[in-house]
Amino acid sequence: MELDALLLSRLQFAFVVAFHILFPAFTIGLAAFLAVCEGLWLRTKNDVFRRLYLHWVKIFALAFAMGVVSGVVMSYQFGTNWSVFSEITGSVIGPLLGYEVLTAFFLEATFLGVMLFGWNKVGRTLHFVATCAVAIGTTISAFWILSANSWMQTPDGFAVDAATGNLYATDWMKVIFNPSFPSRLMHMLLAAYTTTAAVVLAAGAWQVLKGRTTEPTRWQMRMAAGTLALAMPVQIFAGHWSGEVAHKHQPAKVATIEGWCTSAPVQGTVLVAWPDNSECGHSGITVPGTSPYLFPNVKDGEILHGLDAWPKSDLPPMWIVFWSFRIMVGCGLGMLAMGLWGLFLWWRNRLDHPGLFHMAAVPAGGLGFLAVVTGWVVAEVGRQPYTVYGVLRTVDSVSPVSAGQVATSLLVFMVVYAIIFTAGVVYMARIATRGFDDRPPGASGKERRAPGSPLGAVDEPAEAPDDIVAAE
Repeated sequence: MELDALLLSRLQFAFVVAFHILFPAFTIGLAAFLAVCEGLWLRTKNDVFRRLYLHWVKIFALAFAMGVVSGVVMSYQFGTNWSVFSEITGSVIGPLLGYEVLTAFFLEATFLGVMLFGWNKVGRTLHFVATCAVAIGTTISAFWILSANSWMQTPDGFAVDAATGNLYATDWMKVIFNPSFPSRLMHMLLAAYTTTAAVVLAAGAWQVLKGRTTEPTRWQMRMAAGTLALAMPVQIFAGHWSGEVAHKHQPAKVATIEGWCTSAPVQGTVLVAWPDNSECGHSGITVPGTSPYLFPNVKDGEILHGLDAWPKSDLPPMWIVFWSFRIMVGCGLGMLAMGLWGLFLWWRNRLDHPGLFHMAAVPAGGLGFLAVVTGWVVAEVGRQPYTVYGVLRTVDSVSPVSAGQVATSLLVFMVVYAIIFTAGVVYMARIATRGFDDRPPGASGKERRAPGSPLGAVDEPAEAPDDIVAAE
């Protein structure tokens, strides 16, 4: 395989996006978790939720910063590596990305300072509003980014300028709310919530295994297990909905995902497969006749297109998409199992006792991230050989740069990311797993209050706020 500028540019963008997507997926869910914790603290006056907030807001600040930095690097690549794509689609994609900055990023930037540094400097209600505003901002950011990306998957509401060949919007509502956008937005938001829940559960499980079980540990495990058990069934529905939309608008992607070799009225589900010397290129284990259940909207007798319905030049790489989809599904089922298992142990009053569940929950903390990355691979590699599906091919989108230039920048990115982001992730993991100090206030010889910034707040219980003392 020749490493030309096109392939290297694709690898570079894939590398940067694979890093970047981990942080928004985590911060979207973690911002919502922080808003819930602060809201419960204000509502119930239970200091456990305040301590959870002060603990996890430090991790949020680090993850948010790394997400912003990696996102800026990704944006620059539109000009350096994909300038032709930017020129042709800029009239459509540009405003969507601009709206993300004007609405979500400005909202987050405005209230993030209050959230991180205004703990004892503003009123409790205003601080809660700031936390909610940041959580809403992360969701709005996902809205615009998913709208732009979904338009590339299922373009609508545009026309082609006959003079220049560039694309321009004719109906912004169709551009924004393109056919795949609602299902993909729901799928991504739920992925963020479940990814965060898996991390919170893993941190709590580690604390239990290390004998650091405290009341905040118990509550974060309950909240995380409940989120996984409730959200994952909805996520499975969202994924199925997204698959039905893809079947209608991107049938080649679905045929690749499913491993359908030939077109037929009824198709089976290929559970696993491997290459062989047959014309289709694989053999495996198939459950026959399942397509009427997976795609109930297909009319009786309608032909379900297999890989033989398109020339090979119009098909995405099969094995990357095929196995990425199955890894994504397996990770989702694993998180569902952990959620249900956790609820069962909670019901049996065994969630706080170290055991097999906690040993499994620690590595399961990475399942959400793995599912997000492999899901992105399914969506983006499955769209090939197009950048704008059916409209603009990837080979016609790349900048006129040399392979050596792209290879050099890719190598620099790999080295810098390996150093900076590894250090950041390790530091966040240390904060998440170190646990909470359950000594009463003053047990260390002096009273300790949480300072004005949550980033410097201690895990040791602070004195109860005045309004809580008064209530007691």
